[in-house]
Amino acid sequence: MTESAQLTHVDPAGAARMVDVSAKAVTGRSAIAAGRLRTTPEVIDLLRRDGLPKGDALAVGRLAGIMGAKRTPDLIPLCHPIALHAVTVELEPTTDTVEITAVARTADRTGVEMEALTAVAVAGLALIDMVKAVDPAASVENVRVLRKEGGKTGQWVRPEDRP
Repeated sequence: MTESAQLTHVDPAGAARMVDVSAKAVTGRSAIAAGRLRTTPEVIDLLRRDGLPKGDALAVGRLAGIMGAKRTPDLIPLCHPIALHAVTVELEPTTDTVEITAVARTADRTGVEMEALTAVAVAGLALIDMVKAVDPAASVENVRVLRKEGGKTGQWVRPEDRP
């Protein structure tokens, strides 16, 4: 394994550890993550008409995603608590999915990928909670980082999303 491919959250003895980022420069950083809620066309119709029994699922999902991003270090072991400067969660209904996209931004010593991913996952879970009465088989799928910027590594774009 090359030095650049080493796991940073594992010490030489194999024990989990929090990475020391104190010597890293504070830089502007952002990350975009995405995923989807897979459901039925009937549920999508109810979402569009605000006809679900529990209320406005899209508003709840959006807020849950933002709240989830803010709680990332409480949910993910070894994740650094950072000051989030912006989080947006977009929910786009299609025929049988809700496409979820989250953007997280900070100026800090470590990236915001985990915050963007957590926003997507929590938004998806909140949507499941909102639709489960009419679609108990709804699922959250394909949660992934699409792009990240900032820090020593600069810009990274998911290979299948490159132009």
